[in-house]
Amino acid sequence: MCSQESLDVVPHVRRDLRYRPSPNLPTPRTVTQAASSSLSENMEKSCSLLVHFDKGTPALANEIKGSLEGNDDTAKVDAMKKAIMLLLNGETLPQLFLTIIRYVLPSEDHTVQKLLLLYLENIEKTDSKGKILPEMILICQNLRNNLQHPNEYIRGVTLRFLHRICEIEIIEPLIPSILANLEHRNPFVRRNAILAVNAIYKLPQGDHLLVDAPEMIEKVLSTEADQSAKRNAFLMLYTCAQDRAINYLLTHVDKVSDWGEPLQMVVLDLIRKVCRTNKGEKGKYIKIIISLLNVSSAAVIFECAGTLVSLSSAPTAIRAASSTYCQLLVTQSDNNVKLIVLDRLDELKSSHRDIMVDMIMDVLRALSSPNHDIRRKTLDIVLDLITPRNINEVVLTLKKEVVKTQSGELEKDGEYRQMLIQAIHSCAVKFPEVAGTVVHMLMDFLGDSNVASAMDVVVFVREIIETNPKLRVSIVTSEYCLSLSEVESGITVIKQCLGDLPFYLASEDGDNTNESSRRSQQVNSITVSSKRPAILADGTYATQSAASETAFSTPTLVHTTLNSGNLRSLLLTGDFFLGAVVACTLTRLVLRLTAVQTLKFEVNKSTTQVLLIIVSMLQLGQSSFLPHPIDNDSYDRIVVCIRLLCNPDEQIKKIWLQSCRESFVQMLVEKQQQETEEIKAKAQVLHAQPDDLIDFYHLKSRKGMSQLELEDEVQDDLKRATGEFVNQGDPANKLSRILQLTGFSDPVYAEAYVTVHHYDIILDVTIINRTKETLQNLCLELATMGDLKLVERPQNYTLAPESSKQIKANIKVSSTETGVIFGNIVYETSNVLERNVVVLNDIHIDIMDYISPAVCSDTAYRSMWAEFEWENKVAVNTVIQDEKEFLDHIINSTNMKCLTPPSALEGYCGFLAANLYAKSVFGEDALVNLSVEKQADGKLSGYIRIRSKTQGIALSLGDKITLKQKGGA
Repeated sequence: MCSQESLDVVPHVRRDLRYRPSPNLPTPRTVTQAASSSLSENMEKSCSLLVHFDKGTPALANEIKGSLEGNDDTAKVDAMKKAIMLLLNGETLPQLFLTIIRYVLPSEDHTVQKLLLLYLENIEKTDSKGKILPEMILICQNLRNNLQHPNEYIRGVTLRFLHRICEIEIIEPLIPSILANLEHRNPFVRRNAILAVNAIYKLPQGDHLLVDAPEMIEKVLSTEADQSAKRNAFLMLYTCAQDRAINYLLTHVDKVSDWGEPLQMVVLDLIRKVCRTNKGEKGKYIKIIISLLNVSSAAVIFECAGTLVSLSSAPTAIRAASSTYCQLLVTQSDNNVKLIVLDRLDELKSSHRDIMVDMIMDVLRALSSPNHDIRRKTLDIVLDLITPRNINEVVLTLKKEVVKTQSGELEKDGEYRQMLIQAIHSCAVKFPEVAGTVVHMLMDFLGDSNVASAMDVVVFVREIIETNPKLRVSIVTSEYCLSLSEVESGITVIKQCLGDLPFYLASEDGDNTNESSRRSQQVNSITVSSKRPAILADGTYATQSAASETAFSTPTLVHTTLNSGNLRSLLLTGDFFLGAVVACTLTRLVLRLTAVQTLKFEVNKSTTQVLLIIVSMLQLGQSSFLPHPIDNDSYDRIVVCIRLLCNPDEQIKKIWLQSCRESFVQMLVEKQQQETEEIKAKAQVLHAQPDDLIDFYHLKSRKGMSQLELEDEVQDDLKRATGEFVNQGDPANKLSRILQLTGFSDPVYAEAYVTVHHYDIILDVTIINRTKETLQNLCLELATMGDLKLVERPQNYTLAPESSKQIKANIKVSSTETGVIFGNIVYETSNVLERNVVVLNDIHIDIMDYISPAVCSDTAYRSMWAEFEWENKVAVNTVIQDEKEFLDHIINSTNMKCLTPPSALEGYCGFLAANLYAKSVFGEDALVNLSVEKQADGKLSGYIRIRSKTQGIALSLGDKITLKQKGGA
């Protein structure tokens, strides 16, 4: 259950976590049900599936034993499965071992033999002192027979079983048979024999058992024809005898492109490892990578491109890698592959932008994919690569894509069109000279059925008009109407779109005739003829006869030539926000008319007509004709327009005609500054130290160097000269990631260095034996809570007195949620038969490692705020007394970006409201709204509201803010 006590971290701080059901859900849940069910689902998501199985009772053991002693192979298979399940559930069942040796070993059934090997793999083979059990010797002869069996499958699965055996006493008598299988005629046997030799050679005493194993495997590699077996052989040389693997690779350089995909992947791993340890030799390996770029395997060429980028910064190498990525974008149909390739191109864009600029049209080919995530990421990359040289080609391509969206063949054409409009908007802002080629085409979408797309067009047109005065005449004649003819034309066009007045006529019935309404209609000079029109809700007209006023019931529809546009239809559906905008526009035009019109009579005439229109809107909004009345905000705005027209004031006129536009211009300037700051922030920081070594390229010997090597040398020299390098971080920050796991008085001391990557966590644990005894079967047992998952199974180690051991643990992360890693160290000593346990301190994974500041538009922010289902409300409880200082503290503590412009935060009024935004590495959005007020005693009060699509990030971010908001934590 999601109780209030479990959510309160700091006393006297109220936090409210609410589930906000989406309006389109079929069965909305209550807050309590939603919170409890979501919490339980989130907690149990990473749990293993628990299957009930009866313990190994004597009756069950006897049943298994009876089935094993029979002659039915099917019954033996079922009995072996039950025995293996009991072993996996912790039961030892020692009474079954001799029965299995006697009745199962002789079986010729392949399934029975496979289950026998699984059983032998899971049973305990040593006693409490680590010595091999005597009965284990019985299985050695059977394993030797299997290794010499005429059936290839039996040989292969037995060799595969030997990969997992660590007991030297069992393996040693089998070595001649294992080596004999290296020359077997079947490739399945040979490839498993190579793996068995590799596993044995890696054992603590394996190099004594197989002294000449690398030499034998090298001979096998030179004669082997099977690609999988060659891969296994080369992999063993790569891990156990790297010099032999390098020698084999360099002697077969011309044949690498003809090798199989598995072997080529191992070759690339070897090249990366060698070049990182010895950078001076990467020239001869880059030739191999270039040759592999032309193979047919997509996986190989993807790895080649990544290897090429990691080893060389030469323009030729980067150009080849980017070309390979662009080729994969077009040829691969898997959307996940395309997204990964786009990530690689994004990385290249950050470090090699000049080269990626030439690939912009190849990247744009990814827009052919119907997936919107791919399209969005493609547009993000392209917009950062636009230059004056390619802007025309890019805009032309985007215009063609916009035209394609008008076909209506796809379900989400409107969403794609919105992305394209936003991209064209960005292009026009950066390069105003192209605005004239796209603005008229985009104006066709002002009435788009997709409201978001139409809104983007409006924002685009409004900004282009302000920044491009030359386009004003050809675009719009309302906001930027300056001359007398333009102002009068603007008023006329709006009047035509609204149609004739009134907007409605109330139905009248003899006794209920409203005389005041009739007088109001007379004051407004509305003449009703014998056949007068009545406007219905959909904007159509019905006729009403004056003779039948007292008996009027339902008007009838007639065709009319009255000109009423879409604007009138929207007003009659109750869109009074639009009505308020129309009223403000007409008011602004009349105010501007007073400045350009010298005839007072014309000004008064236009003012009267506009007042009539605005009053009619108010009457429509207050009538019972519509299902809902006018809202208060729209009503207040319309009333302000009436007051201004009736009593014009010079100061207010200045605000309407000048100050509003100045504010809009200031908003555009701040937006441009924000984009400039983001570009600067993304730019790589350059540092140069006074004593850095600089090698002069022209003084070097070029003998035997390829063009790629020469370019690479030039790039390295430039980097040294400019001091370009990746900042490795503050050493103090590295020290803060070292966590003490045990106490200094514990017999085993442990500490961990935590390295957080985007999708995994690496724990480098140092374990020190502080006793005078040898610790046997020492095991680091870890468990996780949250969306964390251990990748590797723990292994047992032997630790000498006062010695240390480095153990690495890899943990996968699947979501942005605060997780906990806990566990213990278990070990045995020679004097005590019982196992000793040292409990470790918990490791808390910080959410700040997974979120980063991000930017989004105000429209997108509001849309996400309304859409997201989870909200966490944290009350402000801080000792900080300045609103802006508190805002800065929250921004620094949460690693978020403040979307509220600085101009909106200027001044002092005792209140502050700001929107913060961040994005996680998993694509999750985090929204924060901070609203604070300064009280009379100087303290701050208010709330910090967090919204997200998932519960985990809302909870974790709320915990972080609660702990950090006081300013001292």
